[in-house]
Amino acid sequence: MAHGARRVGGAAMVLAIMVSIYPALARAQTAAKFTDLKSFFSQSVAEEGIVGAGMYIVGPSGVIDSAFAGYADRDSGRKANGATIWHWASITKTFTAIAIMQLRDRGQLAIDDPILKYVPELSEVHNPFGPMSQVTIRQLLSHSAGFRSGTWPWGGDKPWHPFEPTKWTQLVAMIPYTEIEFQPGSKFQYSNPGYVFLGETIARLAGEDFEVYMQKNVLSPLGMTHSYYDITPYHLLGDRSNNYYVKDGKAVANGLDFDTGITTSNGGLNSPLSDMALYLSFLLGGKADGRIGGDYPLARASLEEMWKPVVPGGGTAAKKGSVGLGYFITDYADGDQLIGHTGSQAAFRSFFWIHPRSKTAIIAVFNTSAESEGAEAKPRIGRVFNGLNERFEAAVRCSSTC
Repeated sequence: MAHGARRVGGAAMVLAIMVSIYPALARAQTAAKFTDLKSFFSQSVAEEGIVGAGMYIVGPSGVIDSAFAGYADRDSGRKANGATIWHWASITKTFTAIAIMQLRDRGQLAIDDPILKYVPELSEVHNPFGPMSQVTIRQLLSHSAGFRSGTWPWGGDKPWHPFEPTKWTQLVAMIPYTEIEFQPGSKFQYSNPGYVFLGETIARLAGEDFEVYMQKNVLSPLGMTHSYYDITPYHLLGDRSNNYYVKDGKAVANGLDFDTGITTSNGGLNSPLSDMALYLSFLLGGKADGRIGGDYPLARASLEEMWKPVVPGGGTAAKKGSVGLGYFITDYADGDQLIGHTGSQAAFRSFFWIHPRSKTAIIAVFNTSAESEGAEAKPRIGRVFNGLNERFEAAVRCSSTC
């Protein structure tokens, strides 16, 4: 009996060791698929004169692999690393969209409600296609409401102008000078003002500032404790990345901070890659911060609803682009899918893609851009983005033997 018990005990121990080793082995095997991607990242950052950059490969259980290059702040000699706080620009929109869906799930709004129900000031918009009551929350989420792309209808390009409109009243003053540019719901046209209106909706329904609601209901539940909107808290300044425009071959620092003002819901998020990895793990079905179940801050069914095409965005029969509720979607003829978003503000450039089938994601950020994006401009961020995207796509869509 004792001998048999020892056999059973020994088998259990071997099984426990195998269970403990398997996740690390699986991560190592997955990371090996991205060797070429990491090499391209390091090489292109150096070739393009990018001051600082970071990249993570993420799975449901956390970071699979990472790469960093250069400086978060060149003058002080601070290297880019997992704690560096970057500006994520329009990737902010995906968080705003999650908050809208939270409020939908709580019965506080319907996504096919007219935006006038929550932001009645928009009744003053000129709409040659019909009444403004046609414009819905769903259309704003999918960039199909017909609003212009830029926050400002004019100006905003002088050194003495504010970085973005600083008060809601400034946007309200522009509303009579704003028009709907196409039949709402008929096509895609990227719109920053649309997400400002969604942010205002969140604040009004919550009865508190947009940033306060987001901290309580999205960032904190995800465990994103070093993430915030707009101006950096004093205790995190030591991790904040600068950003650099390259002009005549020289990278010039823009400064550690800037205020996105009333446009925070459109592009105001700052976060380290270590926090953004928690977000991507949640999107992939992992548990937020390792403690809270995978249905919070948003139910899985609602998240997957956001990844269904609302309006087409171009492409081919083999590879179609579309826009969902806050996310860009790539659908392949074989049923595969990529979900993601990009960010571009000041000199920060970023993107992420998640691949639901392999439960793998990539996220990358750069703190340097050319002042003018001509054909000969450096850094050629488009080249870097495309190269990383192609290599990620090849790695996650390859056969099990690659």
